[in-house]
Amino acid sequence: MALTKKGDFMYGTTSGDTQAELRSYSVANGHEATRFASSKCDCGSRTFALQSDEEAGVAIRTCSDCGQEHLMGDSEDYLEDATPEGHACVCENEVFELVSGVSVYKGTHDVRWYYIACHCVECNLVGVFADWKCEAGDAAAFLAKV
Repeated sequence: MALTKKGDFMYGTTSGDTQAELRSYSVANGHEATRFASSKCDCGSRTFALQSDEEAGVAIRTCSDCGQEHLMGDSEDYLEDATPEGHACVCENEVFELVSGVSVYKGTHDVRWYYIACHCVECNLVGVFADWKCEAGDAAAFLAKV
């Protein structure tokens, strides 16, 4: 399915749709995401609750199947000063498939900006729920921890 706009929101059914919405958001933000990764729990699940503190640069995903918490990207480095808050969809669901994206500094592989896009498993809304400037070093290493 291609992205579809309904009212003020975008809807899609695939991780490609979520990635497309993330890319569009990042272009509008002035730091285009060029590298992406989907979150997957060690148990194999791809659905999570998400908490974040954009000011501190922290995101935590909690597996909807096994309950395992995972600090995303370099969040462990900033957790002490963070006050993460949960995210909910406009339909009030709190379970999402997550796609992370990063922009990098020109001519490098170093992360410049971090985006977390969510796909609601109930209503198919897709959108970027968190983003922040991020000096995390190598993009591949960073995205391996989302």
